[in-house]
Amino acid sequence: MDRLDSMRLFVRVAELGSFSAVAQQMNVARSVVTRQVAALEAHLGTKLLARSTRRLSLTSAGATYLEKCREILGLVDAAEAGLTEDSQAPRGHLRITLPFSFGIRQLMPMFGDFMAANPEITIELEFSDRRTNLIEGGFDLAIRITDRLEPGDVARKIGSSRSVVVAAPGYIKRHGSPRHPKDLIRHECFGYVLATRSSWAFSLDGKTEWFPVAGRLEANSGDALLAAAIGGLGITYLPTFIVETAVREHSLDILLPAFRAPELGIYAVFPSNRYVPHRVRALVEYLAQRIGSKPPWDEILPKG
Repeated sequence: MDRLDSMRLFVRVAELGSFSAVAQQMNVARSVVTRQVAALEAHLGTKLLARSTRRLSLTSAGATYLEKCREILGLVDAAEAGLTEDSQAPRGHLRITLPFSFGIRQLMPMFGDFMAANPEITIELEFSDRRTNLIEGGFDLAIRITDRLEPGDVARKIGSSRSVVVAAPGYIKRHGSPRHPKDLIRHECFGYVLATRSSWAFSLDGKTEWFPVAGRLEANSGDALLAAAIGGLGITYLPTFIVETAVREHSLDILLPAFRAPELGIYAVFPSNRYVPHRVRALVEYLAQRIGSKPPWDEILPKG
């Protein structure tokens, strides 16, 4: 194994924190990985990893060496790719994690068009609304929708969305329509299980305020909440990319039009600040162009 291969192996072990996980990814015996790391430490004359029964951790020398390895490998990858990639069509495999409703409703048609235009691209999708460790999961890319990124996230904003309060005309006829967000507490409001609080956010006078809600139904699926609202069971608060069709077809009405929800960013998140392969950059650029600064699903928002 040459020096660069040793560096790549060490970086992978450091990021996953496990010899076994790396061995599984490489489809080799764990002993092969441990011997190669030991050989690298012997060559350098210092310990890079502190072994424990639960998890590996970096020594101070290992942390310094890790950052240098990332810099060197990034430069090597960029130099090699620059000789060929810019003149070639994207190719290779993409493993992506993305939210359920947004992924199925909005991104699947875009992925289909991208693959049709790039026949040497293959894509593997994992749908989940939970935050996923990209390195441990072996992902090339994550699509995340959030009002704020986590510290350390390496990301590019590719679009935006807002949430709206909606209910079926039948529910409104039976129970009336709230005139202010504070009136929501008197209505049957459907909650999203993964939300961090049982309240909904609105922008008032340039500030975000949270108003409590309550109801008998919760779900970890925006589409499930959508179906319940269309069925007239109550009020829900969902992104425009989920309710767009129902609003256009008048199955749902937007409530509280004078009170806007804060904007959510749609981000392409990368595993780290290392070199981003051409196939990943090509897809992210394509999605950014398709979504744009004025996403089509936000056209249903009340004017003003």
